[in-house]
Amino acid sequence: MSQRQDDQRNLLIAVVLSVAVMLGWQLFYVGPQVKEHQEKQQRERVAEQQAEQKASRDAAQPGVARPSVGPGTQTALPVRPAGTRAEALGLSARLPIETPSITGSISLKGGLVDDIVLQNYRETVDPKSPHVVLFSPLGSPNAYFAEYGWQGAPGSQIALPDSETVWQAEANAKLTPQTPVTLTWVNGQGMVFKRTLAIDEHYMLTVTNAVENTTSGDVVLTPYARLYRFGTPRIEGFFIMHEGLIGVPGDAGLQEITYADVLEDGGGRSFDGKTGGWLGITDKYWAAALIPDQKQTYAGSFRGQRPAGPGSQEVFWTDYQQSPVIVSAGTTQTIEGHLFAGAKQVRKIEEYEANLGIEKFELLVDWGWFYFITKPLFYLLDWLYRLLGNFGLAIIGVTVLVKIAFFPLSNKSYVSMAKMKKLQPQMEQLRERYTDDKAKMQQELMELYKKEKINPLAGCLPILVQIPVFFALYKVLFVSIDMRHAPFFGWIQDLSAPDPTSIFNLFGLLPYSVPDFLMLGIWPVIMGITMWLQMQLNPPQPDPIQQKIFNWMPLVFTFLLAGFPAGLVIYWAWNNILSIVQQWYISSKQGVEIHLVDNIKRQFAGLGRLFGRKPKSESKG
Repeated sequence: MSQRQDDQRNLLIAVVLSVAVMLGWQLFYVGPQVKEHQEKQQRERVAEQQAEQKASRDAAQPGVARPSVGPGTQTALPVRPAGTRAEALGLSARLPIETPSITGSISLKGGLVDDIVLQNYRETVDPKSPHVVLFSPLGSPNAYFAEYGWQGAPGSQIALPDSETVWQAEANAKLTPQTPVTLTWVNGQGMVFKRTLAIDEHYMLTVTNAVENTTSGDVVLTPYARLYRFGTPRIEGFFIMHEGLIGVPGDAGLQEITYADVLEDGGGRSFDGKTGGWLGITDKYWAAALIPDQKQTYAGSFRGQRPAGPGSQEVFWTDYQQSPVIVSAGTTQTIEGHLFAGAKQVRKIEEYEANLGIEKFELLVDWGWFYFITKPLFYLLDWLYRLLGNFGLAIIGVTVLVKIAFFPLSNKSYVSMAKMKKLQPQMEQLRERYTDDKAKMQQELMELYKKEKINPLAGCLPILVQIPVFFALYKVLFVSIDMRHAPFFGWIQDLSAPDPTSIFNLFGLLPYSVPDFLMLGIWPVIMGITMWLQMQLNPPQPDPIQQKIFNWMPLVFTFLLAGFPAGLVIYWAWNNILSIVQQWYISSKQGVEIHLVDNIKRQFAGLGRLFGRKPKSESKG
């Protein structure tokens, strides 16, 4: 066997071992990790159910913090016993919320905004699956709610509303975009507290707290707002996207703190003397944010607390506290703020930023460091979607437009490759002449490239050019709620999720399920085939080892992209098809004969030689 065949065999062994390591990693490490994670989730659900049952039997449990004099300081907030979310909702009188985008209710006990269901979104692509629940009341599993209130001066004996205060509302009151509601509580000491809530047709509430002083003396009060979340939610855990506490506290810039980090000692953050901005908690597609008066000074914080005992949960919160106000005798003081609670719709968030003057509210959507590519790409996709009516077609349209934008660069690359094909006879002569002196052969090849003004790496350029767009599109598909559950055609019902089919059960024809690490769907296979065909149009690399690496790249990319969003794989496959057409046209224009079929036969023949088989022509000789 020749040295070249040895090199080729070694390369194949290396590639096979690499793939085996990758599959082994998935099978023996990632698979068990996923299984362990699922079992952990199951244990957590069982623990939650046991805790709920225990809570139903007990009178009450000690709970979490609520603000005292400064942000982040704590006093007890009791946990109300409940077995389920429905039972927790039934523990207090409620004022319903009804808009085109959300339904829910406000608890008259505590005046808490603690029940929000998103009407335009469901848990899965199944139209009969439950609507997404954002806020849940205190005492239910994974409670999540907003609280507004007043704090008195140190040593003050004035009764103030808290989480146990029962507010009064007009009979049959309902919070809708057309009908704001007002809650009232009288403390019996000459102070009247009113909380007026208004809501738009989407996800923004306006919360106006007013206090009337009918006594003969002045009263000093400090307004605050706080957003609580009980339990660590199930997160995607991808490095390209932040989930956890988030905000822009004035000039402090964007703050992103993970749930794990905020529970560490010193993991919380405080901000004093800030003006403008917002503080919140974000999921992949949903978020809640406290938005203080953008012209008033406030102190804010992000905090976390570990479970207080058996059956309790960790708690996360963000809050702000505005400067104290003096409520003079016979006067009323009013403080206004906003609460965002809903889906992270890009255009709606930008509209809120512009109309309400919220500083950098657009950063609620995680565009990443390359937002200057990601965000314009989202706008382009959104425009094409409105034009074509399908996000899959919009992705194909983006592919065409990107191809047009980079046409001069790609064209130059393909012209260079076409010239390399013309030089194949001279290159073969050099290889034969310097068979025993590879260094000299490489030197002569480089001189030939220089003389003919050819870039030997031209074949890589089209791939390198599209990588930034590829990752930007990945980011858009991953973080943009507009892509969530967006269908294409046929079996692709969610472009933001991987292709659900697999070649290992013949795309569903065989009656068994396939492990996640073997989910190699139709679109990844199409992408791999088109990538391989495109490689066959390129001239062979000077180094046989490099050429073999290029030959195996499509297989590696096929497995690599199998778990990526289907929309991304469709983009890559369609880009490959356009590249094949473009390269074929340029080669023909340059007078280079295209031997695609011969190249394919040569690849299969080379594969046969690697396994010790000789082509028929050699066997007969």
